[in-house]
Amino acid sequence: MDSNEIKIILVDDHTLFRTGLRELISMRDGYRVTGEASDGAEFLRILPMTAVDVVFMDIAMPVMDGGEATREALRLRPDLKVICLSMFGDESYYTRMVDAGAKGFLLKDSGIDEVFGAIDAVVSGGSYFSEALMSSLSQRLRSSESADVNNELSSREIEVLVGICRGSSTQEIADELFLSKRTVDVHRANLLEKTGCKNVASLVVYAIKNKLVDL
Repeated sequence: MDSNEIKIILVDDHTLFRTGLRELISMRDGYRVTGEASDGAEFLRILPMTAVDVVFMDIAMPVMDGGEATREALRLRPDLKVICLSMFGDESYYTRMVDAGAKGFLLKDSGIDEVFGAIDAVVSGGSYFSEALMSSLSQRLRSSESADVNNELSSREIEVLVGICRGSSTQEIADELFLSKRTVDVHRANLLEKTGCKNVASLVVYAIKNKLVDL
């Protein structure tokens, strides 16, 4: 096995879906599916003996769902990158998956280029929300009662937050706002502290729920 390959486990209770995704991934150099599981419990059984960098995790599965499996997997392997696989209508689960530690959110009918884009984003230390998913999530959260907006956020922090939610890199945000990368990193750290969010993914959900961004 090439040590430079990104190693992937597929966790989904639909065999045909796993097979199709595995075949598509195998067609591109630098990526390899090293394991598959039909539910969260099976995934946790194979995890200790399987080389893996990224996990594609279904949300709703029998025996053990994606949220519980993600939380337990990251307790065992904190460096693991989990990408949540979902369908329209699953939005009620997203906050739970964010809290569990998922770094990416992808619709099951996404194109293969977006699949690899999500993999590359989380492997490089970032987060990934598919554009269609963000639109759906935004509409759902905005239709519900929003939480109180944190009045401590400065206008500059909100500008940085908007950039984060749109998937802009630190450098892109810095260039747009005429700031240094270090200043953007400071604002990002302040945003996490002030909102009580654990990571960028939960920050995105917070921003939409509190109507701080218009995606």
